[in-house]
Amino acid sequence: MPAPSSKNKVNDRLNRNIDANGDGVITEQEAKSFGNRANPSDTAKNNYTAIRYGNDHGSLSCGHVHKPGDVTAGILLQAKDGRHSFFMDNDGQRKGWTSAVAPGNYQVTCGEDNEEAQDSMFLHATNGNIVVLATNGKLRLQASDIELVAIGEGGSKGNIKMTATENVSIDCKKFQFNAKNYYKLCTSGEADLVANGVMQIYSSVIKGVTDGCALKDSKNNLQRIQKEQTEE
Repeated sequence: MPAPSSKNKVNDRLNRNIDANGDGVITEQEAKSFGNRANPSDTAKNNYTAIRYGNDHGSLSCGHVHKPGDVTAGILLQAKDGRHSFFMDNDGQRKGWTSAVAPGNYQVTCGEDNEEAQDSMFLHATNGNIVVLATNGKLRLQASDIELVAIGEGGSKGNIKMTATENVSIDCKKFQFNAKNYYKLCTSGEADLVANGVMQIYSSVIKGVTDGCALKDSKNNLQRIQKEQTEE
């Protein structure tokens, strides 16, 4: 007797990245579809040893086959609301995955018996990315101190990148940064540099260039600098 077939099978290659189109922006649709794509197989999962214990409040299942028929859960812990569950999957596109789903809040509290200097919570991905995504809300990081550290070499790694479709606002008592080799502030529009107190500018050589040398170069060859900045 042939094995039952999954009705919603999709014979495509599995994309294991949440950013499916690779544009650097995770859309709400990409977030919802991640981990729920059909198994690229013609055969639905089946087993004959699955067991379930439960009542009207919740259940514990071993060997449960998920509704699409594509993944077998080694452990499935489920509350009265089917959307409230914890599962450890054995095979399919989520082989080795541990997933927790909650229709309400999800809270983790730890470190009550620890000291301030101790690392009380540790998230570690041996390989791959860590994605923290709020599709319809804000992401807040709050602590007595916040440290962002990027470790890498060769120019392609060791970078911290910030991208905002609108504004980046920084409000602090003192703003300091140190660039060992090079820094640049650039805008295609207007720029203001304001100090209501004293402004101190120091350099071994200071060059001020305007578009006044665009048509006719100055004796100091400043047209070269003007072209470098307008061609970018």
